[in-house]
Amino acid sequence: MFVDEAEIHVKAGDGGRGCLSFRREKFVPKGGPDGGDGGSGGSVYLVADPHHNTLVHFRYNPEFAAQRGGHGQGSNRHGRNGRPLEIPVPIGTTVLSTDAETGDVVEMADLTELGQRVLVAKGGRGGLGNAHFATSTNRAPRKVQPGEPGDERGLVLKLKLLADVGLVGFPNAGKSTLISRISAAKPKIANYPFTTLTPHLGVVSLSGDRSFVVADVPGLIEGAHRGTGLGHQFLRHIERTKVLAHLVDVSSESGRDPVQDFDTIRRELGLYDATMLERPQVVVATKTDAVDEPERVAALKRRAEELELPFFQISAVAGDGLPALLEALWLPIAAGREAERLTILAQAEDDEAEA
Repeated sequence: MFVDEAEIHVKAGDGGRGCLSFRREKFVPKGGPDGGDGGSGGSVYLVADPHHNTLVHFRYNPEFAAQRGGHGQGSNRHGRNGRPLEIPVPIGTTVLSTDAETGDVVEMADLTELGQRVLVAKGGRGGLGNAHFATSTNRAPRKVQPGEPGDERGLVLKLKLLADVGLVGFPNAGKSTLISRISAAKPKIANYPFTTLTPHLGVVSLSGDRSFVVADVPGLIEGAHRGTGLGHQFLRHIERTKVLAHLVDVSSESGRDPVQDFDTIRRELGLYDATMLERPQVVVATKTDAVDEPERVAALKRRAEELELPFFQISAVAGDGLPALLEALWLPIAAGREAERLTILAQAEDDEAEA
């Protein structure tokens, strides 16, 4: 089951209380205060874990609490510190929390890297025992501190898939068929709209040890940027994609105009996030094996040329045009990876120069 949003409640451990104690030992009169401090409570962390790719494990277990700190004891014995609690989440998880003062929902963290760790609830500090309050004028203090309570808050987790290429288009445009042909992903395929209700990821392998990840995003419709047809849930998964592939059904079967479909999807993407239209894009005419009106393909090609976007014709069922499409998708991905590599090298050189 694919779950991309979950609400959880986290509670950090409370600090242990300080101890009120006096040294009682034979032949040691007035031994003085020896109450130890309480231990600190355990904190709660979220950790990006590659072994999770959905938030389904939070559906039936939304409550998490770290261990509380131990209480201080006599003979200046410190209470044990509570063990921290690490909660694994998928890579690509955004963490949201409600601000206690304003009530606004704010973003706490965005876990996009393997092993990334973020503190979401800090454990309470342990209280001081009476040994801490001894002075030259107060040699028998009876003052101790209680432990501080640990942080407690509700969190909203939203998963945004990490993929190189996002397949976008109207329902039943051939996205699931394409990803099933170019990768090992096996989404449900049927001849009716909204066959795919959850995103699917597939790894595409090319010659020369080249590979990239493709996301099959469920079909978008007009009004998706407002949430129509679960638009917000679907659009969220292409926010991180580096390349957008617009799949447009050019057969007469859909009963829609291909150019209008293409413009509608571009408009919805821009209204949701204007930066999406700045990314590399390709236009893909699908189901060319079922074309009975060549002018539908020609019109879409002219529209792509107006926008200076690469245009491809494919039949995922027959396998026509797939090699050329995959190579075209690889070019901007390779360029982006090379730019990232050069940026990392430049940063390392700068750090070395400063050292």
